Amino acid sequence: MTSDDCNDKGKTGMVPEVANSGIMRPPLIYLGAIALGLLLHFAWPVRLVSRTVSVPLGSTMVLVAVALFFYAVRSFLTAGTPVRGNRPTTTIVCTGPYRCSRNPIYLSFSLLQFGIACWVNSFWLLVTLVPAVALMSFVVIPREEHYLETRFPSDYLPYKASVRRWL
Repeated sequence: MTSDDCNDKGKTGMVPEVANSGIMRPPLIYLGAIALGLLLHFAWPVRLVSRTVSVPLGSTMVLVAVALFFYAVRSFLTAGTPVRGNRPTTTIVCTGPYRCSRNPIYLSFSLLQFGIACWVNSFWLLVTLVPAVALMSFVVIPREEHYLETRFPSDYLPYKASVRRWL
C-alpha cells in the first residue's frame, strides 16, 4: 500500500485492509537493531557490567522474552486472528498477556534485545534498542492503533483506554 492509498482511505473513511503492509516490519526493525548493535560491539566493544552479572541477567531476560512471545502468539491463535500484521485482524485479543499490555509481542522483542545486550555484555546492543523502540512507539504502533480504531471502534477504543501500550 502506498502513502497515496493511505491518504485516499483516510479521506473516504474506508478501513485499511491490514495493520502493517509497509516495509517497517517489527521483526525486521529489531533484527536490524540487533545486527547493528553486534557489528558495533565487535568493532568497538564497550562492556555494560561484569561477566558474573551479564550472563545470568541476560539469559533470564532472553527466557522471559521467549516465554512472553509464545504466550502472546498462543493468545492470538486461540482467538483465531493472524499474528502477522500484514494480514487482516479478525478480532481484538484482550486475554493472556494482552490484559496487561496492548503490545506484548513488541515488548518481548524489546526484552529479547535487552537480554542479548546483557548476555553479550554489549553497550551497543543497548544503544541500538533505543531507536528500535522509538520507531515502534512513534511510527509502527500508532499506525496499527489507527487501523484497529477504525476497524473495531466499539471494541478497541475501550480496550485502548484500559490497557497500557507497553506495560
